[in-house]
Amino acid sequence: MTPPYWQEAIEYLAHRDSVMSSLITAYPDEILTNINNPFHTLTRAVVGQQISIKAANRIWAKLTLKLPAIEPEYFLSLTEAELREIGLPQQKIHYITNIAQALKQQILIPEQWQTMTDEAIIKQLKKIKGIGQWTSEMFLIFHLHRCDILPLADLGLIKAIQHHYGRTSKAEIEKLAQHWKPYRTVATWYLWRSLDPVVVQY
Repeated sequence: MTPPYWQEAIEYLAHRDSVMSSLITAYPDEILTNINNPFHTLTRAVVGQQISIKAANRIWAKLTLKLPAIEPEYFLSLTEAELREIGLPQQKIHYITNIAQALKQQILIPEQWQTMTDEAIIKQLKKIKGIGQWTSEMFLIFHLHRCDILPLADLGLIKAIQHHYGRTSKAEIEKLAQHWKPYRTVATWYLWRSLDPVVVQY
């Protein structure tokens, strides 16, 4: 699945921002995609919390080998010892367990999300211990494909903005990002892409 607004967004951004125009031209055949699995997206985001992309990818690869599919019931079937063996720290094991249980118990209800605002979804997600602002924003971008998310706590985004625009303060970045509205998700994705050798996916 790909966002229905993508073509309109890249035309809009390319017209308003010369850096964006260059990045869009550099990656003409790549796009944000969605594997349509909320547990996958949330788990992948938790694995990536506060560690490098390389380290997160290594742990994720081992986790996917352990599970027949990235689904709550399969994750809950593993012991803590098995999860520690693949590199997941105890705290993240507990966080992902919380998410799996919340989905199974319908504390998180995917059917409701399409009609909820970004802010309401973030509020719901943050009730689950282990899901904070950054993880919620990754979810809005990668699973729900909300078009105007700017994850200001994301170190990769800040690094890319510094590299391409030379801006580092929150106020400067927020001012810059005003030019990207209502497609700040798309701008963020291209900035991430400019730093990573492969497409970012959660």
